[in-house]
Amino acid sequence: MATAISVDRVEVHVLVDNVTDSLSTVPSHVENEWSYLWRHGMRKLSGRCICCAAHGLSCLITASRGTSTHTVLFDTGPEEETFERNVSRLGIDLGIVEGIVLSHGHWDHAGGMLRALDLIRERNGEREVPFYAHPGMYATRAMKQPDGSMRLMEDIPSVEALTAHGAKVINTTEPQSLSGEMFYVSGEIPRVTPFEHGFPGQYRQTDDGGWEPDPLLMDERWVAANVKDKGLIVFTACSHAGVVNVLKHAQDSFPDVPLHAVIGGFHLSGRNEKIIPETVEGMRAFDLKTIAAAHCTGWRAIMALTQAFGEPVIAPSAVGKRYTF
Repeated sequence: MATAISVDRVEVHVLVDNVTDSLSTVPSHVENEWSYLWRHGMRKLSGRCICCAAHGLSCLITASRGTSTHTVLFDTGPEEETFERNVSRLGIDLGIVEGIVLSHGHWDHAGGMLRALDLIRERNGEREVPFYAHPGMYATRAMKQPDGSMRLMEDIPSVEALTAHGAKVINTTEPQSLSGEMFYVSGEIPRVTPFEHGFPGQYRQTDDGGWEPDPLLMDERWVAANVKDKGLIVFTACSHAGVVNVLKHAQDSFPDVPLHAVIGGFHLSGRNEKIIPETVEGMRAFDLKTIAAAHCTGWRAIMALTQAFGEPVIAPSAVGKRYTF
């Protein structure tokens, strides 16, 4: 049975996100990009030193227990140039990455994957990198337009391409424990709320070349770490399942552990803006201490969350930001 042992500390470094924001004040457990860069040797503020924002998400997550430390990479953003630039400018040593978790099969989370594998293996002695995925992630997807045409999305890298770049691909629908049980990757997320309907308008290509509706994205998973005296830190890259469904599933998976924080995209933009009120109300039940909205959440939802929960609970993500729990 997959589980997650209690750890002493979790550090999260945002490598890719939609926004950059080093000017806003932050809670004591959060550090902005520029502050981090000054501490790590930047001597002159310049465009040649700072990170690049892009539509996507990537988080480097490190958990520590006693003298043992483990690191996983959660997604890689939309394309390799942004990922590599930000990793370089933040001075990240990717040789410490012991595994990669892909949250779901969308280009804006997997576009930098092959380059990420190359960079990790350049620093780890060319060892294989475990790559945790769901078998449904590799389908060709598209958004149906009002005129009936399909707006294609770029496929994520194939198993063959991932393997060629040094990944040890582990495809399963079941939950898993990683890195000495310091991290937990969920299985498929049950859809139980009446208002979270997935990603309206998305289709997937069938084996015969046709198209079928695919709003639920059942390949999506969340990652968690259990921090001693705090509780569960839940990472959700896009919440196509609905962030309330994600949090309910996390709570059900760890009924004896409180939920402490959620980090990631909540996909409350575009067509999903209409469910912002129900989502905000649904999140009240979890008594979260940190809500780090990222990527696809949308400014209207961040405003509504801030009005409902206030600071320091609401600590929106940005590229280069670092959270410590």
